[in-house]
Amino acid sequence: MRRYIFAITLLAAPSAYADDAPSDARDSWLPPYISLHAQSTFVEQFHPRFGASYTGPNSLNPGNRGDETWDATLFLGLRTWDGGALYWNPELDQGFGLSGTLGAAGFPSGEAYKVGKDTPYLKTQRLFFRQTFDLGGDVQQVDDDVNQVAGTTTADNLVLTLGKFSVVDIFDTNQYAHDPRADFLNWAIVDTGAFDYAADAWGYTVGGAAEWTQSWWTLRGGFFALSTVPNSKDIDADFKQYEVDAEAETRYKLWDRDGKLKAMGFVNRGRMGSYEDAVALGLATHTAPNTALVRRYRGRPGGTLNIEQGLTDDLGFFLRAGLNEGSQEAYEFTEINQTVSAGLSLKGKSWARPDDTLGAAFVVNGLSHDARDYFAHGGLGILIGDGQLPRYGTENIVEAYYSAQLTKWLATSLDYQFLDHPAYNPQRGPVSVLGLRVHAGF
Repeated sequence: MRRYIFAITLLAAPSAYADDAPSDARDSWLPPYISLHAQSTFVEQFHPRFGASYTGPNSLNPGNRGDETWDATLFLGLRTWDGGALYWNPELDQGFGLSGTLGAAGFPSGEAYKVGKDTPYLKTQRLFFRQTFDLGGDVQQVDDDVNQVAGTTTADNLVLTLGKFSVVDIFDTNQYAHDPRADFLNWAIVDTGAFDYAADAWGYTVGGAAEWTQSWWTLRGGFFALSTVPNSKDIDADFKQYEVDAEAETRYKLWDRDGKLKAMGFVNRGRMGSYEDAVALGLATHTAPNTALVRRYRGRPGGTLNIEQGLTDDLGFFLRAGLNEGSQEAYEFTEINQTVSAGLSLKGKSWARPDDTLGAAFVVNGLSHDARDYFAHGGLGILIGDGQLPRYGTENIVEAYYSAQLTKWLATSLDYQFLDHPAYNPQRGPVSVLGLRVHAGF
């Protein structure tokens, strides 16, 4: 059934953003220790009928299908003292991803959660405290922005963040592919698909992170709570199940253009099921394998590489690669054990639209041998599970989008994705997904 969105769009008055207005015109009525921003994003996606030899419980619907999501967020910030600030992000959400956010490991919409509702519902997605300690170097201006109170800091600094937020607010970021409200939409392009980061079903968790910046490098570390059980709505507040992240970033110039290289390692520690144990139990009991029946306390490590590189004033390149331990079930994100993605992002200066963006990218996702065996025997995962997998193929995805900045507060995007072997299944697809995105914010 087609689901429609009742949208409450948060927009600012266009006159407050006239080109000749001062940069702080929109918030001059606020005291300098308060930051206030808002956004609203609507995404409609549709795929036409595609070939499928069979369809399972977690498959993409092979018929003509369209679904929508909508959200609206307030970004409130309050400077508490020198270097310290408290942030709160209440959010209204509504809608569903295609086929209930099932059927592809690299799911086509980063705006779709693993839960959906026909009517809007309110959640606090972020509530965190951030403290910055100045360690020397040049004094730099910090502009008022989303979850950023205006002020100053030194080039060398230490930043501590504690509370509820998303792990990928801090780790695995990339200026060209990281924001499904503004750039690419596919899960495995906006984040490294093999980074099974701690999160509830909406993508947020509780924990803390430290970022130490000196000159040309930054070191990051984080400790976060996993869900109570894999892919749960509830977070393990006792931290008996947890994730540890460590990331090193280097900043450099190549061809006189800025670039960044990030290398990250992570490990999840929690009650998770072995694919091999699940298959063995299923064969012994003549049932489909189920990792929930064989869970015990285990560790699941992984690592990622993340590159962003400016090529010209308007053109940027990105590349991500990642892998994780493939004998255990995916805990939070999606069923991807190996992944590589790359793409380009081009600003529209050459066609007199300097604020528009054209992006194109591809991603290749892979499964471990144990995971293939599990899904071949009819197992189900977080996002995938066609009931069988007679032949395995890498999941290959191409995405292209054009984002047109209509005003300083309103943008609209057209998006196209081509999914070959969705859920690693050569007997289903390929699938073309067309998308329309409308984003408003101030």
